[in-house]
Amino acid sequence: MSRRVLSCCQWCGREIAESEIGRRRRYCRQSCRQRAYEHRNSVKGTGIPEDSVVLSAQEVSDLSDRWFAARCAAEDVATAVAEGAEMVELADLTATLVALTREAERLR
Repeated sequence: MSRRVLSCCQWCGREIAESEIGRRRRYCRQSCRQRAYEHRNSVKGTGIPEDSVVLSAQEVSDLSDRWFAARCAAEDVATAVAEGAEMVELADLTATLVALTREAERLR
């Protein structure tokens, strides 16, 4: 049975390796499934939409830091292109940029 990445965890944003048969997984692990359940129950009756994402101040700060690092990496790529950098350097910079943006995608 072959496996391939089809989706991201609806709680933490990690990539989920899916099999080609069966229903798609929504969560990467049982702990993410449990956290999502707890979140859904905590917002019941509050007027907050069930599919909302509620982040702590620390999580917001961490997310902001990850996006700042990704923006800086993008600016490094733009500077390198403008200065006519070698392909090897551009490849390294873009690999760093991709890694940082993948990390920035995570909400938690």
